[in-house]
Amino acid sequence: MKSRHAATLSLFLGAALGAGAVQVLHAQAKPPAYVVAEIDVHDAAAYDKEYVPGAIKAITQGGGTYIVRGGATTSFFGEPPKPRIAIMVFASMEAAQAAFTSPAYVEAKKAGDKYATFRVYAVEGMAP
Repeated sequence: MKSRHAATLSLFLGAALGAGAVQVLHAQAKPPAYVVAEIDVHDAAAYDKEYVPGAIKAITQGGGTYIVRGGATTSFFGEPPKPRIAIMVFASMEAAQAAFTSPAYVEAKKAGDKYATFRVYAVEGMAP
């Protein structure tokens, strides 16, 4: 009888410890960062040639993944956005900041500034 009680107690204790460990791991996870870029392009051919390849390379090497890059937009309320829209996701806000301040992106942005006006910002998503 005592061995059954000990086994049952061990089972519940193990489950409680496991649940606690999962909570600690979830608390340590950083929320993803979504970067939104609104880009008003003045010279599309030069922009696509001189800015886009370097920017894509810098963002992807920095851990970012494009989830929107151009494409059609539809407005449900208010005026639809006129500039190009790009949305990228990063593992964290720190990763997004590192990618956009990297030497590779800074160099690409110098070219982009000749052909477009940028509005780029990041927002934290929901933690996993």
